[in-house]
Order: sequence, then C-alpha cells, then structure tokens
Amino acid sequence: MLVGIPKEIYPGENRVAVIPSGIQNLTSAGFDVVVQSGAGEASHYDDDEFRNVGASIAPDAQSLYAQADLILKVRHLVDDEPNMIKEGSTLICMLDGWFNLELVQQLAAKNVRSFALEFIPRITRAQSMDVLSSMAAISGYRAVLAGAMVLPQYFPMLMTAAGTIHPAKVFIIGAGVAGLMAISTARRLGAVVEAYDTRVEVKEQVESLGAKFVEFDLPQEEGTSAGGYAKQQSEEFYRAQREQMLAKVAQSDLVITTAAIPGRPSPRLVTADMLKCMKKGSVVVDLAAERGGNVEGTVKNQKVYVDGVTIIGYIDHPSRVPVHASQLFTKNISTFLLNMAKEGELNLNMEDEIVAATLITEDGEIKHAGLKEAIEKGAS
Repeated sequence: MLVGIPKEIYPGENRVAVIPSGIQNLTSAGFDVVVQSGAGEASHYDDDEFRNVGASIAPDAQSLYAQADLILKVRHLVDDEPNMIKEGSTLICMLDGWFNLELVQQLAAKNVRSFALEFIPRITRAQSMDVLSSMAAISGYRAVLAGAMVLPQYFPMLMTAAGTIHPAKVFIIGAGVAGLMAISTARRLGAVVEAYDTRVEVKEQVESLGAKFVEFDLPQEEGTSAGGYAKQQSEEFYRAQREQMLAKVAQSDLVITTAAIPGRPSPRLVTADMLKCMKKGSVVVDLAAERGGNVEGTVKNQKVYVDGVTIIGYIDHPSRVPVHASQLFTKNISTFLLNMAKEGELNLNMEDEIVAATLITEDGEIKHAGLKEAIEKGAS
C-alpha cells in the first residue's frame, strides 16, 4: 500500500502526521510513502528530509490524494479534501466525528475506510497510540505559559530588598492528562496550586505533584465512562459544583479549565457571576473552548476581557509547539497503523477492541454505532 501524508490545511494547524524520523518505521513494515511538498514546513521539516529517509514527494494535494491508498492526517478532511480522497482508500486521523456527521456520510458514500484516533480506548495496550493524551499534555503545559504571560504578576514567591512578592494562586479544574501537566508546570514556575476533579481517585496524583486536592460536597455520580473518558453529569450536579467552586475561583489569580465530554458541548463550569467575583487582572485559560468552553464569555481562538478578567480561549496549543507535537503524533499514529498491518497491507482484526472502537466507515457503511444513530436521528 502507498501511504500518503498531506499538508494540513485546517486553520492554524502546524503539525504534520508523520515526521521524517517516523518514515522508516512505515517503510520497514512494507509500506511505500509519499509526502505532499511542504507538508512539514510549518513543523520545521523540509522536503529533502523526507526524501532522505525514503519517501517520495507529491507536488500538490491533488496528486497525493489521487495516488495514495492510505492517508495519514492530523485533522479531519476540510475544504476540497473530501472530493480529492480516492474512492476505496483508507483514512486515519482525528476525525472529530460527532461534530462532522456530514463528513462521515461523505466518506461512507465514497467507500472510504476511516478510523478516528479520538476513539482509541484508554487501555494499557493503547497508551502509545493515545493521541488525545499526548496532545492534552502539551495543552496543559501551554495553558500555564499562556496564563503566566498575561497575568500581571510573578508566579513564584520572591523575597527582595524592595519587599516580598507572594506566589500566584492557581486553580485547575480537571485533573486528567492536561490538568496534571498544568499542575506540574505551574508548580515548577513557583505557584501555589489547587486542583479539583469529579474523580476522587485522582487525589493521590494531584498531591504527588505538590498541589492541594479540593473536594466539594456534591451528588454522587459516576465520573468516568467505560472507555476511560469523562462522563456527562446532571444539571443538578453542575449547579451544586458551581456554587461551591465560586470561593476557589474568586481567590485565584489564574484558573485553568480542562473539562471536555466526548461528543458533547463542554460543560459550563465558570459563570459570568463567578468572573465578577474574581480579582481585577486575574486570568482564565479555557482549554475546552473548541466545544463552547467551560467559561461563560469564552471566545474560540481569542483572548477577551470580561469584567477585568482575561479569558484565553486558544484551541491550537499543540500547534504552537509543532516540533514535539508532531513527534508525539507520529508515534501515536504509526503505532496505531502498525497494530493492524502485515507486510505493507492492512489486516483488520475486528476482535481487537482498538480496531473495533475506532473504525468509522467501511464498505460504504457507517460502522460506528453511535455516529450511525446520530445521523439517523438527524435524518428523521
């Protein structure tokens, strides 16, 4: 099979699906590789680096999609890409299927076999394929840096001849991969850090990083789905949570929110009334901005000012460090592909829960039960 790696054209996307050092893993497994000219430019890899490790270079996207049997991408197809992809080929990317139902239908109609990396189950065997975790770690790191650059004060405690500077107070909502990385980054910068999560089992991880775990008196609900991802809670739960969270938010200099529910809008955790209680000059970084945000007033991909508080809603944190983001993504997507490949061909085992969970379309049909149901409901 000929593997194609196109240049990403999703707005603001600087990553490339496979960097030059990852090409050899694909060729060693029996694949031929073609890379679109300029695919690695935004992540600081030139065409010659891909040529030197055995890839051929396609002059443009049309040429690449016309010849490739298997497409490896970071983001889902946009603009004219659904028309360019070859009928009967295979696509592996972050498909974002719940919010791209029309694209899922297009892929099925074109007999494209597609896999969505965001559906990889969080099991031990799939850790090296877990794109969401590797990118979330970058987002957690970048969230602290973005907040620190805007916050009009130091992070660490400083004792100087001119007086003592007290450390910044950082409150992190959500102690998943992004939250834990945010905790460790904020601590390294010298802040006093507190963190909250609906899953009390993460308390030990939070405390091991030097932060205080905050607990609220809330209705008992399951916090994690069967696939290891966050689960939607009831409105009663979120209301009680907001009421008790108000005091922590009001005391904080920087608040970072990380709560995202697969396939659903982001839960609203910080309201406009809570923002009014924050100190002037405080900062909120909303890592859930792509799906509406955890914070009332968040604007996707923008920095806005609300009642003296800066709200940062950037959605492209991994793209702001494309060298390492592409390196990690390469490991994730290559491991995923090689898990179901044999001698340069795909060899699908539907009893493999990783393959079964991520297969979206095949043989002209939508194979993912949840997406199929959502499309059928929308059509009725």
